[in-house]
Amino acid sequence: MHKLRSSFVLVCLSLSFTATFFGQRQTGPLPTSSPTPAGDSTRVTTPAASPTPAPTPPPPPDPMGTQAFGGLRFRSIGPAVTSGRVLAFAVDPNDRTKYYVAVASGGVWKTVNPGTTWTSVFDNEGAFSIGAIALDQKIRRPSGSGTGERNSQRSVGYGDGVYRSDDGGRSWRNVGLKTSEHIGRIAIDPRDSNVVFVAARALWAPGGERGLYKTTDGGKTWKAVIPGTEHTGVTDVAIDPANPDTMYAATWQRRRHFYTLINGGPECDTQIDRRRQSPDAASLRSASGRSWSHRIVHLAC
Repeated sequence: MHKLRSSFVLVCLSLSFTATFFGQRQTGPLPTSSPTPAGDSTRVTTPAASPTPAPTPPPPPDPMGTQAFGGLRFRSIGPAVTSGRVLAFAVDPNDRTKYYVAVASGGVWKTVNPGTTWTSVFDNEGAFSIGAIALDQKIRRPSGSGTGERNSQRSVGYGDGVYRSDDGGRSWRNVGLKTSEHIGRIAIDPRDSNVVFVAARALWAPGGERGLYKTTDGGKTWKAVIPGTEHTGVTDVAIDPANPDTMYAATWQRRRHFYTLINGGPECDTQIDRRRQSPDAASLRSASGRSWSHRIVHLAC
């Protein structure tokens, strides 16, 4: 019995010693970092995020770019029923809300509210086809309307000369050149309303009052300062606004038949390849329409 007790004591001591030994190994003090003194620059901290660079500002918009004009669209403002082919404008320089429109197959139209409404002012005259309209710069009113469009197609409308208005288009009277058929341009001397130049050229008929005509008495009499020929007339005339004594005119040889069209080139009916190489228009310069010099400016067709 004494030996058994001694053995039990030894076993208990052994277990106690083993538990103490392994417990000290497992629960020993863990390594710790030394506290960093306050203000120590070596302290390890989480790095701050780098600042995001400011976005580059967009370039300023182009004042002439699409954003400036993208909302603008051409739209028809009338006249509503004119059968097409608007040929000329005459705008009042002192009031641009007022202007007149010459229509190839629809007379003369007037607006006083930039195209919102239109009034026909040529309904009672002898021709419906208008090739030119001119505004007298002294009285700021339309004073000349040339009948007969200056186009060359088969359906071209012809006229019966030049009309004059002295009351802003309310009434008109024919002042001559009735066989011109087609008026290309009217130019009024800015110094004298009675001095007027008319570029005239027929199409279907030979001869007629083709050429550049001048009046010094408001249309009572006319003189051909550039006489036309059987097939050639004057299609355009311009007065230099800086020097009204200097003028320019352009001639055009053309003649339409049922079977062909001479639309530039020599007056005889030639082959089309020769017609392409021949002059069809001339620039003519004058001092007040009294004398003219001739210079070819471009070739045919």
